[in-house]
Amino acid sequence: MDEQRAARGSGGETHQVAGAGRPSLTTQQGVVVGDGQNTLRVGERGPAALEDSHFREKIFHFDHERIPERVVHARGYGAHGYFETYESLSDLTRADLFQRAGERTEVFVRFSTVAGNKGSADLARDVRGFAVKFYTREGNWDLVGNNIPVFFIQDPIKFPDLVHAAKQEPDRGFPQAQTAHDNFWDFVSLMPESTHMLMWIMSDRAVPRSFRFMEGFGVHSFRLIDAAGRSTYVKFHWKPKLGLQSVLWNEAVKINGADPDFHRRDLWDAIGRGDLPEWELGMQLFDDDFADRFAFDVLDPTKIIPEEEIPVRRVGRLVLDRVVDNFFAETEQVAFCTQNIVPGIDFTNDPLLQGRNFSYLDTQLKRLGGPNFTSLPVNAPRCPVAHFQQDGHMALANPRGRANYEPNSWPEQTGGPREDPERGFVTHPDAVGGAKRRLRPESFADHYSQARQFYLSQTPTERRHIADAYVFELSKVERPDIRARMVAGLRNVDEDLAAEIARGLGLPSLPDTLPAAREPIRDPAPSPALSILANGPHSFAGRKLGVLVTDGADAALLAELRAATEAAGATVEIIAPVVGGVDVSDGGHVVADQKLDGAPSVLYDAVAILATKDAAAQLARRPVARDFVSDATAHAKFIAYVDEAAPLLAAAGLAEGLDDGFLRIGPGAHPAAAFLDRCGQLRYWDRLGTQG
Repeated sequence: MDEQRAARGSGGETHQVAGAGRPSLTTQQGVVVGDGQNTLRVGERGPAALEDSHFREKIFHFDHERIPERVVHARGYGAHGYFETYESLSDLTRADLFQRAGERTEVFVRFSTVAGNKGSADLARDVRGFAVKFYTREGNWDLVGNNIPVFFIQDPIKFPDLVHAAKQEPDRGFPQAQTAHDNFWDFVSLMPESTHMLMWIMSDRAVPRSFRFMEGFGVHSFRLIDAAGRSTYVKFHWKPKLGLQSVLWNEAVKINGADPDFHRRDLWDAIGRGDLPEWELGMQLFDDDFADRFAFDVLDPTKIIPEEEIPVRRVGRLVLDRVVDNFFAETEQVAFCTQNIVPGIDFTNDPLLQGRNFSYLDTQLKRLGGPNFTSLPVNAPRCPVAHFQQDGHMALANPRGRANYEPNSWPEQTGGPREDPERGFVTHPDAVGGAKRRLRPESFADHYSQARQFYLSQTPTERRHIADAYVFELSKVERPDIRARMVAGLRNVDEDLAAEIARGLGLPSLPDTLPAAREPIRDPAPSPALSILANGPHSFAGRKLGVLVTDGADAALLAELRAATEAAGATVEIIAPVVGGVDVSDGGHVVADQKLDGAPSVLYDAVAILATKDAAAQLARRPVARDFVSDATAHAKFIAYVDEAAPLLAAAGLAEGLDDGFLRIGPGAHPAAAFLDRCGQLRYWDRLGTQG
């Protein structure tokens, strides 16, 4: 061995010893370790010695490897990237990152689910966190949002109740990462303000195909402040360049079984192959005049401003171009806080935002062990930092010199930093006043109108999915009175929806409508921007095609399919009966990316079947192969096939004829490029009608 030598312990085991080019193993104190395989013992078979400092240090650190997981957003995944400004926004804000067109600001982004623990699966029906840390020249700005623009509650004092109700029930410790249980639906059925958010959660927005195909929202109204101190209200949006896409609930359940890390793997793989995820930052900008005449209160976090009323102005792009070096050090230790803003951005009096500003810092002190978590590399600003804060748990840097307070009269060299009124952060002088009372504003009282608007803005297929989701979730609720109460509230949203859910639950009759605090608007204008399917990308870019191949498959057609997929900006995975691959028609060998048993069609956006007739007949006898085809069919996916695949299609129950979502490819049939063009529609919804 040129770089290392082998050493044999007294028990005969072999371990590696440092040699040329390989560093020596040390303790945390830097002491070189002579034997890292055996604890120090008294005698050959005697007790361990207390003086074994290396053993104690190693075990001590191992025992403390885990930090408390986040109470919510525990399961997350992060990546590095940059934000690039399209144009100067100096007429709107003094924030430095928006001053110069084309300037890039380093960012770290963390996506997450809300309800599940760290070990839960990616495809839970849930809100997705979308948190962005901008490392600007004037400090860190954290835009801590979700993939849904509203929230369940209006007042932060209810947040512990919401999370307790949504998490696993305390007496039994389940269900994990699910809201389909009595506690959650009992709570929200008693909180009509949750109705709008529930419509989003029961929609396809709660089961995104990938982080790359979902929107993000800042949720709250914020302020932009220009150099003269003028304020403009703003709501922040992230628009994915690849468009929106979700999965069916049946797919989500099966994906969780086949690959519980589906979203994580997708982001990691996309960055690794250079298919960089990208979003545009959009702003809805409005003034006090609009706020005063808007039908709802702009400070109410359960409401949106429809894009038809205030268009989204796209001001820059977010690109993720680097995965983390260490998951724990970066994704797990990153600390986002809504109160982290920079000069030129300010808060509003949104009560939920005010509560988040308090809560986030508190939970970070608990999780990360003390006040010095801002010194961790992933949290540290990229600009100069100067203050008089000192000491504390795990202090990594303290001020130098004699002065540790201000004001002080020490000279510049030892007196430390001073305030800077010209460059420093100044809070917007919003005029406030009134009696101190515990109350909910009357302007927050309409809980149903925007829920109805959301429902009316969906396509028939999406409405079907919403109804099915309610039926599924409420079917898991054991108490009939909770089911009935929920349906009673939904009558304020849409009578047909409530009736459909009641039928699905087998309610003997529709319960009386729950009284509304304020009469809902019965005929809100639909907002097409709220539908995923109405805003499809019409492109297969960024998606994945699964190609099931067998021995003897047409090599030229496979090459053609690969080329067409690459031209469409998508990727191909080869699936075979054995992962070693297959021998194709030209005598070549194709190595498989996946073995059929571990690559169900739910992991792909579309599938193709290239098989010989004999091989297709053999596959037809395998349940996993039949499921591959039948699931793709049930999930409305586009399916390419060769004539020889007929035995497998017939075994999957497709002998009676194929719809237009199937395309025969190969000699004498359609070219592979025609199939990829058709895949641009993502799903063949006509196969399911409104029953999908």
